[in-house]
Amino acid sequence: MAKHHSGSERKRINLALQGGGSHGAFAWGALDRLLEDERLSIEGIVGTSAGAMNAAVTAHGLAVGGNEGARAALRRFWNAVMDQGAWSVMQPSWIDRLTSRGNIDFSPGWIMLDSLTRMFSPYQLNPVNHHPLREILLAQVDFERLRRSAEARLFVCACNVMTNRIRVFDHRDISVDAVLASACLPFLFQAVEIDGEHYWDGGYMGNPPIFPVIYNCASADVLLIMINPIEIDQPPRSAQAILDRVHTLSFNSSLMREMRAIAFVNRLVAAGFDDGGRLKQIRIHCVDAEAEMRRLGASSKYNTEREFLDWLFRLGRARGAAFLAQHFERIGLESSTSIEQRFL
Repeated sequence: MAKHHSGSERKRINLALQGGGSHGAFAWGALDRLLEDERLSIEGIVGTSAGAMNAAVTAHGLAVGGNEGARAALRRFWNAVMDQGAWSVMQPSWIDRLTSRGNIDFSPGWIMLDSLTRMFSPYQLNPVNHHPLREILLAQVDFERLRRSAEARLFVCACNVMTNRIRVFDHRDISVDAVLASACLPFLFQAVEIDGEHYWDGGYMGNPPIFPVIYNCASADVLLIMINPIEIDQPPRSAQAILDRVHTLSFNSSLMREMRAIAFVNRLVAAGFDDGGRLKQIRIHCVDAEAEMRRLGASSKYNTEREFLDWLFRLGRARGAAFLAQHFERIGLESSTSIEQRFL
């Protein structure tokens, strides 16, 4: 069990959670291990897509029960996802089980979905606009309580379809629709309408954006829990692999640009220019599983089988534990990830 530490001894940090479908179970595992170690205090959380769901559930859990409340809330949420996934038509085939850890490329359900979404829009395929995670979120998160909470600052990001601008929902205007908007893949779901505006998945414009926690939180430490691999081993050659890499490049592009801007500001501050105290050094930390994630294709993001999500959870916990063991002392002092080497 983690040793309890008083608030004055805990290190404050902000969390930035990437999206990536069921791969969000990796972030669940990492969060579970970070929250178990009570030397950390979470000031702000920003998330996109599956990261928005993890962020909202974590913030809700922190509000009702502190770190242990957040761990319990995440477990309930992902258990509900796995229970629902047991009834999904997209189950791994025997070929999938022999050839990969979590891909469902040969699943009849996946093949059917992939084919249909290339020919028909969600307005044709899903005219009643059913979202399988709406009821799970409503059952797991008290959004009214979350809007009143001051335990951790929450930011959920979506893409405005009409204006080409990012929308950041904070805890004051968070709702189930805001979270679903952040995770609205346009080939699967109708755009989510909020206050007369229409939104798609936030990953197209920030996966996740870092600026909400930079502008709104005192802590200069940002821990990025990454799901999408930045680098791959070889050029993709199959049609599906090419499409998967196009999506990964798209969803990583805004993060790479924002990291370049952070590196530029950090160099300015290091040189003595802080714009009258308005600029600060941002310390970047990362938890990831690049080698494992680059072996998973796009289809695996729709695989909600319990065995696969449990594996991702265990992998996330292991990487979270490794981060704490190797880099905890650097929090509050310096970055444990080189922006130049990792992102530029």
